[in-house]
Parts: sequence; C-alpha cells; structure tokens
Amino acid sequence: MTTAPAMTKTQLLIGGAWRDASDGGTYEVRNPATGAKIADVAEATREDLNDAVNAARRTFDAGKWASMAASRRAKIVYKIAQLIGERAADLSLCEVRNNGKTIGTAKGELGAIVDCFEFYAGAATKNYGETLPPPLPAYLANTVREPVGVVGAIVPWNFPLLLASWKVAPALAAGCTIVLKPAHATPLTAIELGKIALEAGVPEGVLNVVTGSKGGLGGWLVDHPAVDKIAFTGSTDTGRIVAAAAARTLKRVTLELGGKSPSVVFDDADVDAAVAGALYGVYYNAGQCCEARSRILLQSGVYDRFVEQFAQKAQRLRVGDPEDPQTQIGAITTSEQFEKIRSYCAIGAAEGAQTLFGGGPPELGQSFASGMFWNPTAYEAKSGHRIVREEIFGPVAVLVRFDDEAEAIALANDSEYGLAASVWSSNIGRANRVARAIRSGSVAINTPYSVFPGVPFGGYKASGYGRELGMETMRLYSETKSVLTYIGEKPMDPFRV
Repeated sequence: MTTAPAMTKTQLLIGGAWRDASDGGTYEVRNPATGAKIADVAEATREDLNDAVNAARRTFDAGKWASMAASRRAKIVYKIAQLIGERAADLSLCEVRNNGKTIGTAKGELGAIVDCFEFYAGAATKNYGETLPPPLPAYLANTVREPVGVVGAIVPWNFPLLLASWKVAPALAAGCTIVLKPAHATPLTAIELGKIALEAGVPEGVLNVVTGSKGGLGGWLVDHPAVDKIAFTGSTDTGRIVAAAAARTLKRVTLELGGKSPSVVFDDADVDAAVAGALYGVYYNAGQCCEARSRILLQSGVYDRFVEQFAQKAQRLRVGDPEDPQTQIGAITTSEQFEKIRSYCAIGAAEGAQTLFGGGPPELGQSFASGMFWNPTAYEAKSGHRIVREEIFGPVAVLVRFDDEAEAIALANDSEYGLAASVWSSNIGRANRVARAIRSGSVAINTPYSVFPGVPFGGYKASGYGRELGMETMRLYSETKSVLTYIGEKPMDPFRV
C-alpha cells in the first residue's frame, strides 16, 4: 500500500512562500475513522488572511497572470492536471485519512479532479467575447472577457480536493488570483494542491492557501474589501450569511448550497437498475453529499418490490475501514455531523416514520472504536416529516409513496431545495416530461450520475445560484467589457464648435 504524504506539521501558502501562522498557532487534525492525530495544521490569524488577500491583490494588479497569454495559462493549468494524475495514489490516501471517505471513492474523485483541470485548461483559450452589430455605421463594437479579480474560494469538508478544483481550475483559467480556504477539518489536500500549483508554474501570489479552525476566517475573507468574488460551497444557512455579507462590498458570488434531492421511480422503471442507482445516490460518500438523492419517491405499483430489494441490498453494503478497497461506506467526517445524523434518526422515530433498517452506528471492533461510522439507514415516511424535508447529510434515505405523475412532480418540488434529481422510467417521453417539470439544477434520467466536467452544476431555490463545471462558469470568473471603436473618416465633433 502506498503511503500518504508526510504532513505532521503544515504551513500557510501566502505570496508564493510557505510560512507558519503569524503567532505560531496550530490545531490538530484527526483521522475520523480511527481518531488518530494526523497533522498539526497552521492556524491562520486575521493578519495572515489579510496578507494572503493582499498578495493575491498585488499579483492581480501587476497583471503577470491576468495578462498572460491564455494559451500559456492553459499549459500551466494542464500541467496541474498532469501532476495531480501522477500523484493520485498518494492524494487519494491523504483524502481518505483526512476525510474518512472510502479509498474507492477517493480514487474516483481524483480522476474527476484531473478531468476538471484538463477541461478548464481547454476553456482558458475559449473565454470568447463577441462582435456586436454596430450601433452606428461608423463604429465597431465588441466585447472582451477579463478576469473578475481576486477570488475567495471557500470549500467544505465533504469533497475537499474535488470542490477546490471546481473553483480553482476555472478561476486560474480565467486569469484570476485566488485565496483558497479549505474546511478546518479537511485541509490537507488543499495544501498539496498549493504545492502542485507552484511546481506547475503558477506565479507567486496567484494561489494562496489559508487554513484555520477559527470560525471567523471565512467571514474575514468574505468581508475583505480587496476580494472581488466569493465562490462558496456549504450549507444553505451559511450561504445566506455569505450572500448578505458579500452584498456590503458588492462582491460577485457563486453559491452551491444544500439539497434534499429526489429519486422518482415509476411503475414501469427497471426496478433492478433503479434500486442499484438509488443505493448509490443516497449512500455514496456516506450520504455526505449535497446532491444525494435522499428522498426516494416510489409509485404505488412498484413500492413493495422496490422496498424489499432496496432493504436487502443496503444491508449488504460494507461499512468500515475506509482504506479497505472492499468498503463501500466509510466514516462520518466530523463529530458535529455524526451527532446531527443521530439527532435526525431520533426525530424520525419520534415523528412516527417506520424504520426499515439501520438507525445507528455499526460495531466495528477495537481498531475503529474511536471512529465515527453510521449504518445505512432508511425510513418509510410521509411528506410532512422533518426527515423528508430537512437535509440530514448522512447515509439516511426516506421512502415516500405516490400514485400518479402529477403527485410525483408535486412531491419532488415540495422542497425548499432544488439541486439534483433522478427519474426512473422506461417511458422516455414521460421521463423527459417529468425532468422538465422538476425545479432542479440537474436531472438524471435512469442514472444516479449527474456531475461531469463540462456539464453545468448548481441549484435552484435554496440550493444556491451560479453554476460550476460548465463553460458558463468561466463567465462567472470574468467581467464583460464593451469596446467601441470609431472608424469614421471624419474626426468626431459632437458639439460642432
């Protein structure tokens, strides 16, 4: 087995230099599967955060990166992809030990991360402006895309390196400079990304990485007047705070927030495929996924058969050692999230939801006695139950019955969220009709997969705004400048004096 990168003590990346926190402070990071300490991480102060933003500001204003030929930026972003691919084994294991996800999941994510950087390497030379119809005969009119400036990228703990790539790759391709703030619990692969970026040729000050466990660090970044844009992934409640704070300085904002996404299964669906897809859709990454299809809506004619198969297969999923390639459900990343899952399972029981299976942590033996794990869990519930309406963010499915297509659409849309959905039906006309009717940023038909580089990802309603992963993301890291050129033969003399 390969070994994770040695990270017993980490530093901040500010202005191209690695340095300790200004007051020398650190905090501990532990493996959520074992409870073992794996790193002392630099605890950034407000002074450190300010230094990082100012470094990004100076670098942007100097124009070395922003004005670099797009083709050259593309080569550097592509080099990042190459280096990540070469180090995928070590990065995967680092992610497993810091986050608790399974090694199989981590390896799959590393492939997607390479794809993301490769996609935006190509996008760097395709951030096109437009030639416009001239407003008057003696004019040429066109637009150009220019980088938005300094980006504050705030990344959650459930997909640490993957979601960092969704922000860093397009920001670099567009010519922006970045201050990356990973979640306090899962900073280690973001630090590795900083090292890789420097090795790939990203100029000093273009990518800065600040780590810390203090609650104010992200807020300081959002409030900083030298930051032009915030790209945030996290909870809807925090997203509202970010949006309100960013409005005070008129920052551009991209928010990818919570979800309570449905899988809608019709009577005519391939039940075996729908069961397999629904299992993955809710239990992938131990359910710690904003697009998890945690509401499984089942038409009456298929309900009993689906529930029987779903329960049988879910209880065969292997929970345990995240480094074992046979494990399918790893650890819960933080103690706060573990307790949240526990509380929602208690709420479900109190509401009268029927427990199908699970509802508690597994017995895994002494090696993982200090770890945080939760068995795959499912409830038969009603649409008004809190466990149906509120995001749990764990391996907990709720199953709800419906009778017809109109009711299915109403149930799917009966949520404050609108991030993702799956529709299962052999009637492709109905599947597409329902997909159009669901108020969601993405809908997958007869598949649980909906996230690919090149396919825009983001939410409706309380799931946020803006899109990641697509070409249109480049526009969210750019400003549009209109250029008007007078080409008339006679000099301009509007006042005729």
